[in-house]
Amino acid sequence: MRRRDFIALLGGAAAASPIAARAQQRAKPPTVGVLGTTSPAGWGPWTAAFVQRLSELGWAEGRTVAIEYRWAEGRNERYSELAAEFVRLKVDVIFTSGAAVRAAKQATAAIPIVFSMGADPIGGGLIASLAQPGGNVTGLSSFASDTGSKRLELLREVVPGLRRLAVMVNSGNPNTMREVRDVQRAAGTLGIELATLDVRKPDDITTGVDALKGRTDALYVVADPLVLSNRIRINTLAVAARLPTTYSFREDVEAGGLMSYGPNVPDLFRRAADFVDKILRGIKPADIPVEQPSKFDLVINLVTAKALGLTVPQSFLLRADEVIE
Repeated sequence: MRRRDFIALLGGAAAASPIAARAQQRAKPPTVGVLGTTSPAGWGPWTAAFVQRLSELGWAEGRTVAIEYRWAEGRNERYSELAAEFVRLKVDVIFTSGAAVRAAKQATAAIPIVFSMGADPIGGGLIASLAQPGGNVTGLSSFASDTGSKRLELLREVVPGLRRLAVMVNSGNPNTMREVRDVQRAAGTLGIELATLDVRKPDDITTGVDALKGRTDALYVVADPLVLSNRIRINTLAVAARLPTTYSFREDVEAGGLMSYGPNVPDLFRRAADFVDKILRGIKPADIPVEQPSKFDLVINLVTAKALGLTVPQSFLLRADEVIE
């Protein structure tokens, strides 16, 4: 081979190699594993917000980023299994929420984990501090210290004769108990008698609400994948038992609950996409501070209020972010 031809061949290879490298990168985009605690329908508006924000940041699903979805269907025992599957798949980031974060952290110390709706990430041992999480976990906490008491005060405005309150909680989910303690303190201050309705499986919901008939004035529902997956059942039973309900999320009220006060979950999921974006661009989760909710919604369902024979004060309606009629 003549020297000139050899040099031309080398030049062609050098020019082609970046193209080949880019082609390989396009063939295998980074993968985000979404570990959903409920179902595709239950998380639908939330994952839509997450994917939309990723797209705005330059990550187009199916082209520049792959997203693998796995759904626990409200069954806490599935978290570890699904987290382990993501580890086997070698995803680049795991995105999840609530109690599933602990299962993901136990499954891997190497793959970055981003969470939304983390009730107590410090107390739960997930991070060292909000400012410096350390390790492979970061994201957004959904809990503010006074949300439980605030929710109870708002419920009293709509149910002025409130004297007895039942709290529906899945005590098998450690993330729920901090909120229960907050409600217990607020109830004691307000002179409200409190009873706990523990639900570990769907059948517990039916038998539990039936047992509350005539024994309590309202039902406070603590957010959990089990109750999120059964929100329509809870609301149907509660209306039949003449029980006003209060929730954390607007989606529960859209499904027939009476009222909710809490963080705007689509906003949390959009902000979580910013965390994923930073990690995919090379920032370590240990260096990304955990953030807290900045947008809270007060939502009231007047259709449900009418069915329960309640008159919602005009002052309450004026403060509500959404009124369902």
